[in-house]
Amino acid sequence: METVESIQGECETYSYQKRKDSSITPSLPAFACTMSIPELQWRIFRMVDLDWVPSRRKGTLLALALTCQSFSGPALDLLWRELDGLDPLIRCLPQSLWKLDKQQLEFQRAMTLDDWFTFCKYNHRVRSLDIRLTSYDSRPCRIGTEIWGTFGCPPFSLPLLPNLRSLTWDVPSGIYSYIRWFVTQNLTTLNIHAGGYEFKFGPSVQSILSCIPMLCPSLSHFHFYNHKESGDASIALQCWSHLISARTDQISDAAILHLSNLPSLRELHIDLHHIPIAADTQKLLQRPVFCALQELDVTCYSLATSDAFFETLSIAPKILSFRIDEAEESPCALTASISRISNACAHSALEHLQMLVFFVDTVTPISAAAFQPLCASHNLRKLDFQSDYDAHLDHVALLQMAKAWPLLEELEIHGQHNSLWGNYPRLITPDAFVSLLKHCPRLTSVAIVINWSAVDRCGISPEIPYQGFAHGALSYADFNSSTIRHITGIAAFLSAIAPKLERVIGWGSDYHFDHPDFKKHSTKWNDVHHLVKAFSIVREQGRGMALNAGVAVGDVGGSADDSMENSASDGEHPSSSDQASSEFEDSEEE
Repeated sequence: METVESIQGECETYSYQKRKDSSITPSLPAFACTMSIPELQWRIFRMVDLDWVPSRRKGTLLALALTCQSFSGPALDLLWRELDGLDPLIRCLPQSLWKLDKQQLEFQRAMTLDDWFTFCKYNHRVRSLDIRLTSYDSRPCRIGTEIWGTFGCPPFSLPLLPNLRSLTWDVPSGIYSYIRWFVTQNLTTLNIHAGGYEFKFGPSVQSILSCIPMLCPSLSHFHFYNHKESGDASIALQCWSHLISARTDQISDAAILHLSNLPSLRELHIDLHHIPIAADTQKLLQRPVFCALQELDVTCYSLATSDAFFETLSIAPKILSFRIDEAEESPCALTASISRISNACAHSALEHLQMLVFFVDTVTPISAAAFQPLCASHNLRKLDFQSDYDAHLDHVALLQMAKAWPLLEELEIHGQHNSLWGNYPRLITPDAFVSLLKHCPRLTSVAIVINWSAVDRCGISPEIPYQGFAHGALSYADFNSSTIRHITGIAAFLSAIAPKLERVIGWGSDYHFDHPDFKKHSTKWNDVHHLVKAFSIVREQGRGMALNAGVAVGDVGGSADDSMENSASDGEHPSSSDQASSEFEDSEEE
């Protein structure tokens, strides 16, 4: 993504060149002189470039390029700035050169100097190239082998696109080596995918990967995706000294130490090896490391490798994502691992925490104690915890978390198997849920399992819930595998304590589709969602009636339910709004 500084720099360069080559004379009309001002032209074309409809954007830029000579340059620059494959360049060559045969582009003859001259009208304008030629690619046309062979021998020195700044390379191993034709000295972003089923990560591919840093020494963003155990980008990573973000599926101890010393590194995504890092590496990580790191994403396959990595670290990321896949340890060991992670991160810095924890062959629920070390991070804004087994939270644990995170905006705690198939009780009550809302006034999104039995009734209670308390920010609620019997009582309760709710779901298909009662429970929560919206409309109608009657809105029902609570005090309880909910009542089960 372009930064403001890069756009301003391009604007200044463009303005200088236009002033240098300007041929504007006083005899030109005032309008023509005005439209030739470089800064004004740049602003106009940038506005066109921000059009979110690709076809409309390209059509407008093409029309501008054909309008006049002064518009042609900037319009073509923006039109060719980002390429989604090489086929647009090929199609701009004389049509006698190429043909489309069974959705594959092929050359019909050899390229001449005139063809290359046409190619060079556009190649220097390309700043970003995204090439995806794997078997799962769904693009309408592909590039034949003859074209690749021709592009490897141009009548000028490589690279083919001399001003390229960003390159995404997702190709079969057979043409992987062609990446050298596109890597430029000024390249800043490089995304390499080497994970298709047909990809063979042999010595030649590894050698090319190791040599790439010599061709682009100023790289700042390097992302390497490899979905197989073979292949390692660690050698390449150790050759760059200006990295801002790095992502690799496997990483060596030496590469970790190199990255830890980079003063520019702000974002790091790594997969740890099955073998924990060495004791010598741990000692070297005791000193100040990752000084500029703002986002850290770590994936590992055992708690032992995680513990070894975080044991001696002292870092201050704002965003931390931790994933453990198919761990063979017991979930009981998770508490100690989370404690190590919490101790490694500066408590005042951490704002977003995502933990994805998946174990092998265990039926043990995740203890509430596992979350206790995280309560030290008082500036936490977002917690996303997902596991294949239930998190055994109760009222006390949730209240402790709520008090510790007054700035919390998003809370998601997802469990899959135990909450559905096991006999573990739901320990979070509506009281605990309301306590969470009271202590976290900024909370906009929540996903937890709740035992609704205390408020699960057929009708709407004449009592105002929690003395009229209403949360002013919550807009999304996912109650996972929570079960209910009566949709009206639940909907009225939620509408009263969270009047800004826009979306309510339960039993989402991602987690619960295989359960025999999935359809029944998901349908009920869908009905709750619609009733909450209906109650919200009724509330707004009551507020409008109060205003028209000259009654202050603050006098109608306090801070929460406004018109609904006011009507209850007049003997017209919202249960009379059966017209809004009658279509749902018939589906409720006693």
